[in-house]
Amino acid sequence: MQVSEEVFSKVQAALIDALGVDDDEVTPQATMVGDLGAESIDFLDIVFKLEKSFGIKVATEDLFPKDILTESTYVQDGKVTATGIAELKKRMPWADLSKFETNPRVQDFGDLLTVSDLCRYVESKIA
Repeated sequence: MQVSEEVFSKVQAALIDALGVDDDEVTPQATMVGDLGAESIDFLDIVFKLEKSFGIKVATEDLFPKDILTESTYVQDGKVTATGIAELKKRMPWADLSKFETNPRVQDFGDLLTVSDLCRYVESKIA
């Protein structure tokens, strides 16, 4: 699913400012953690910049549903269960979970979110 150029441009600017990365690093496919090096503290700054830029309210649990990653209902042996994956899809319809589904290790969840996912999230909030 394509994201609008305007949304991508504003998200890219927020990420460049918050993470101190170059604009050519912020591609739609880049992962927030693995490729851009975002850490948990950075996400507070990113959320603030997105809220200001788009006039939206971003709930941290929208981007990181911690309960799904910690509750035994959703996690067994360090992996998100089918029930957990279904709940993630329900709460994060804007995220591409296909790669995560193949090996849903809790420890890999942080490296799931891409710039495109973030753009689709923003578009869902401004729609």
